[in-house]
Amino acid sequence: MAELSARLNPLIRVGYLARAVLYVLLGVIALTGAQSVADGTDGIFRSIENAPAGKALLGVLAVGLAAYGLFRLASLVFDIENNGSDGKGWAKRIGHGASAIGHFLLAWTAWKFISAGESGGDGTSEATAGVLSADFGGIVIGLLGLAFFAAAAAQAIKGFTGKFMQRISPDAPRATRAIGGAGYIARAVVFAVIGWSLIEAGFLSRGADNVKTLGEAIASLAGTGWLFTLIAVGLLLFGLFSAVLARWRIIPEMSAHGKVPAFRAG
Repeated sequence: MAELSARLNPLIRVGYLARAVLYVLLGVIALTGAQSVADGTDGIFRSIENAPAGKALLGVLAVGLAAYGLFRLASLVFDIENNGSDGKGWAKRIGHGASAIGHFLLAWTAWKFISAGESGGDGTSEATAGVLSADFGGIVIGLLGLAFFAAAAAQAIKGFTGKFMQRISPDAPRATRAIGGAGYIARAVVFAVIGWSLIEAGFLSRGADNVKTLGEAIASLAGTGWLFTLIAVGLLLFGLFSAVLARWRIIPEMSAHGKVPAFRAG
């Protein structure tokens, strides 16, 4: 298990770097033009594709986002972050599961730009429509919306309490607490918007087109004035915070006994 953890450690850090690039660019796009942020990840991936060595960078992003998704999926299934199996622990783990799904979709979007040269959408509406067409599909989508609400609540708690610092090396920059707190609170708002769109599609039968992607959720806040600016700045800070995590996050190490991890700096 320790050997497996050591192999996964670099991939997880690449995942944090990929997340850093994504959120920094989302924040910059939101601050420079509220209308263009509606293009969300498609606009970001298209800009990266057109840059020098763009395909290679998209490949790194796809791998990194998928790796981060696997990290969060493992948190749900194996509780590698020691959140526990009580109500509070399961709320955090389910939130991590929702995060995993979101990052897998982002990785798939990046891969489609590499393989086809264009995305044609991030697949969110198509995937949602497919689930809604199945028996009990509306319940599944609605429950996913509740999972995003759980994730939003967890993000907000982290932002206000600073508990995330417990899993960051003490060697991290002093500003980590401040930028991380602001980033988590901004991300909580965006997650809540996405969660509500999923609840509307699943429980209220509003249709798959109602589901908001990351970029669309941010764009939907454009009419809120100063709140939109604060969210955009917060997302930019969350990107910088993710870059800090890529270096100083304490990654859990799976024990020889299986599911109970130990935390290690490295």
